[in-house]
Amino acid sequence: MTTNALWAEPRATDAPERVARDWVLVGVLMVTALLEGVLRDDVAWRPFATIVAVGLAPVLLWRRTHPLVCVVVGFGTGMALGLASLLGGIPGVGLNTMIYLLVLVYALVRWGSGREIVIGLAVVAVAAVFSSATDYTGPAELFGGFAVLAAAAAGGAAFRYRAESWRRALDQIRSQERIGLARELHDMVAHHISAIAVQAQAGRAMAGQRPEAALDALAVIEGEASRTLAEMRAMVRVLRAGAPAEYAPQPGVADLVSLARRDPVPVVDVELPDDLGELPLQVDTAVYRLAQEALTNALRHARNASRVEIRVVEGAGRLRLRVTDDGQIDPARSVNHGFGLLGMTERVQLLGGTLRAGPAPEGGWTVDAELPTKVRR
Repeated sequence: MTTNALWAEPRATDAPERVARDWVLVGVLMVTALLEGVLRDDVAWRPFATIVAVGLAPVLLWRRTHPLVCVVVGFGTGMALGLASLLGGIPGVGLNTMIYLLVLVYALVRWGSGREIVIGLAVVAVAAVFSSATDYTGPAELFGGFAVLAAAAAGGAAFRYRAESWRRALDQIRSQERIGLARELHDMVAHHISAIAVQAQAGRAMAGQRPEAALDALAVIEGEASRTLAEMRAMVRVLRAGAPAEYAPQPGVADLVSLARRDPVPVVDVELPDDLGELPLQVDTAVYRLAQEALTNALRHARNASRVEIRVVEGAGRLRLRVTDDGQIDPARSVNHGFGLLGMTERVQLLGGTLRAGPAPEGGWTVDAELPTKVRR
């Protein structure tokens, strides 16, 4: 990470609120500092050093929300103690318990913004140099102290990086889920709208000769429109970030029979195997959506089609879906637009299958998909 990128780094977004263990930590540190101040015999300026160590511990409560301020207060106090020991000619004013200041270094790097990290580490470095200059005890202590500070900062950076990587992975998963939901929304709406259009055309054609048939078509249109609105609203609730949603079971191969109908134009015939085994959820849902999309395309693009056939065959670890119609081919149907044939191909390939779509030798259009009955992991 470059200096400019570090400077512009925002604060960590997953900082938790102050919790009970923070109060426990502060309480333990205050008691420990008090006991050290009372029981140790070699404490310089005992009352003053004890009061400072005990009174500084509550700063840890704000280490996540105000990491830079806490570092300035904590290490600024440490420099003040060092200056007091220098002026008083007394080495080592302070308690060993004040090692808890390392928690502030960790919190600074873990939760602070880039600017706070740079400024805070500069303050820590100045305090460390000042402490070494006023209370030098040898190179081992000097390098050991700097190593401990570096370890605290590195720990904060490591946990921050891990949390950020996890957050990005979750965001990517959510993005993929939203793409999948958008595809589901397209398939569902396109299917129902195509059915509405077909019923409207049939009703208009029969209105003059059979008015009651036109009324039946209007009833079907009303039902399709109501289902479309209900399913679309449910899907939009899922797509809307942060909104709760109720998840309904996804349709599968067994639900393909709901696509069958005996309307004059066109008849939709569904044939399923009698002994269909249990399928993985992804394959089960994909077959239904593929058939639904293929049927939708047939209703929209197959001119003068009188029949659409949906066949599912299982064998040799593969499941084959074949959707055919006997209509005249619309040239626009060969072009991949939006979530149509392209979305179908992507769905099949993600499951390790193949899809072929194009004109049939005997006329009409054919969609032929093969999927494994066991999804690769």
